[in-house]
Amino acid sequence: MSVQAEAGATGYRPSRTLPIMAEVRRQASRRRTQLGLGFMAVLPLIILIAFEFDSGGDDDGNGGAFGSLVDLATSGGLNFALFCLAVSAGFLLVVVVALFCGDTVASEASWGSLRYLLAVPVPRARLLAVKLIVALAYSAVALIVLTGVGLLAGTLRYGWHPLGSTVAAEIAPGAGLLRLLGIAGYLGVTMLVVAGLAFLLGVLTDAPLGAVGGAVMIWILSSILDQITALGVIRNGLPTHYSDAWMGLLSTPAQVDDLVKGAISAIVYATVCWGLAFWRFTRKDITS
Repeated sequence: MSVQAEAGATGYRPSRTLPIMAEVRRQASRRRTQLGLGFMAVLPLIILIAFEFDSGGDDDGNGGAFGSLVDLATSGGLNFALFCLAVSAGFLLVVVVALFCGDTVASEASWGSLRYLLAVPVPRARLLAVKLIVALAYSAVALIVLTGVGLLAGTLRYGWHPLGSTVAAEIAPGAGLLRLLGIAGYLGVTMLVVAGLAFLLGVLTDAPLGAVGGAVMIWILSSILDQITALGVIRNGLPTHYSDAWMGLLSTPAQVDDLVKGAISAIVYATVCWGLAFWRFTRKDITS
């Protein structure tokens, strides 16, 4: 039946199967999507409440550099939003992106519904493309929600002040907002690596947790290896090597060399992973 339809059954148009908005609605109804986006919205509020317990008198000697960073975070909405992004980028944002991109195909396989989608028939390449586009869209929404709620909550609580830095002069609010958006955008680009890894693993396995966990573990392993200076120039090829390059936007003037290298590296890694995912999926036997 699938072959007959693809060969030109009356009224059959591959481009009209599995509409993007249908997949958007399907994913929006899933609990993991609701919890992922919900936690992105709640996290800045949790941090804000946690700061309220700090009376400003931490004299126990445990503050150090982290204490100065917290003081900076409470000096204005821009700085608070930046703090939320900084503490989320290393792990939480990685998990959320891996969840959206690694679960989307693997969950269909684990439920046994993947073969029924292909029997509609939905062309394999289209099915994979729609799922990838929607997963990336939800990942972008998660980042936007985190940044937006952090900026709004921080501004309401701490006011609208220049963007501060522990290594450079303050940046005026207008320019600071552009820098903050640039930092969020760069983090989004670096997360393409996680999206690529998770999506590839999601195609290779029927276990959603394996795909999500595998992508997160590879990211963590890369971060650990990047700290080993004995590896020398090998570290430049690690997917996490330029993950902190966004700090260059806090300099005056902004340092963008590593930003460009990091963006190119992330796009290359993601493109390779997605290419392998499409190549494998269009050739594998779907039994679930």
